[in-house]
Amino acid sequence: MTIRLKRVYETDRDGDGTRVLVDRLWPRGLAKEKAGIDLWLKDIAPSDDLRKRFHARPELWDEFRAAYATELEREPAQTALVELRGLLKHGPVTLLYAARDEERNNAVALKEWLEREAP
Repeated sequence: MTIRLKRVYETDRDGDGTRVLVDRLWPRGLAKEKAGIDLWLKDIAPSDDLRKRFHARPELWDEFRAAYATELEREPAQTALVELRGLLKHGPVTLLYAARDEERNNAVALKEWLEREAP
């Protein structure tokens, strides 16, 4: 299971594998035809409430990760996770995100969760 992370604004590379946008909102200023996104899994993204709470208080990173993990255990995230895990069986997947913070964002939290929950 190879999971990579990349800002959606970075150019796609051959080694990216399947490029999956894991944000609820489409990235600002990015044309869909130039994005190089294979799949947009909105339902795997944090809820609007959680996203807004965290956006205003990045110092609450640990709280965000715990709340997001809880959301990942419920629908509609569970259905999206089935699709994502299916992709991971066939090759590398790059989780795309728009956040400027490359160390504390939902894609980082999702990758950590996936690696922890891997069978």
